[in-house]
Amino acid sequence: MSPEQKEELERWAQSRSLPAGDVFRARLLLCLAEGLSYREIEGKLGASAPTVSKWKSRFEQAGMEGLRGQHRGSQPRTATPAVQARILRRAQQKPADGSTHWSVRKLAAELEMSKSTVQRVLAQAKLRPHRLDRYMASNDPEFERKAADIIGLYVNPPQHAAVFSVDEKTAIQALDRLDPVLQLSPGRAERHGFEYYRHGTLSLYAALNVKTGRVEGKTAKRHASADFIAFLTELIGKAKWAREIHIVLDNLSAHKTQAVEQFLPSTGSLTT
Repeated sequence: MSPEQKEELERWAQSRSLPAGDVFRARLLLCLAEGLSYREIEGKLGASAPTVSKWKSRFEQAGMEGLRGQHRGSQPRTATPAVQARILRRAQQKPADGSTHWSVRKLAAELEMSKSTVQRVLAQAKLRPHRLDRYMASNDPEFERKAADIIGLYVNPPQHAAVFSVDEKTAIQALDRLDPVLQLSPGRAERHGFEYYRHGTLSLYAALNVKTGRVEGKTAKRHASADFIAFLTELIGKAKWAREIHIVLDNLSAHKTQAVEQFLPSTGSLTT
């Protein structure tokens, strides 16, 4: 063993980043260099005599290169282009059993392949059969013009105008806990009882101020045009500074009643 080899082995033996096998073999050879017997090395490192003999022989034949592990591990298996095409084509078709979408296991069983192969091919192609996005196509011939008007309000609202985007959340359960809330204390989290009273449902009216991002809200017991008009009245009262008030709504029936149509002109500066 040359001084250079011994120095390199000492670095290996003290390394915390090399594989454990390299560190072990370096320590084994350093023990041999110190003149320890096979029995002493077995007691110190837990290496059997055949193991000591094997690495001693490899070091004598090939030096430091002989200490490298000869098993490089198995090569990662890759699906052939034909297999990949078959998986991707079937993933883009509907399941024959009436299911709404494919799962990896269901697709693997359909194609008689392993789950890991199917999962790997789908991940590489960035296909997600388990996810679903919905969209709505408008049949309104004036859709583009109306959409342009609304986008213009959002992007570049008129000067001295207030723009609100209004919507409702209905059927919110109004619940009240049966037992009092127990406050948190050192080592104990806040505790709520699991039983509750039902006080019916509420509707939440909310208006997003497009410019400031502030949300104005109001709850109501019912979801009717009278409640909607009451909310609009409060909303207008909070924007008295505006010369124009623009309110963006959907086509809910409560927004298009005769009472609402009569209310809008009565506000003077309100436009929709």
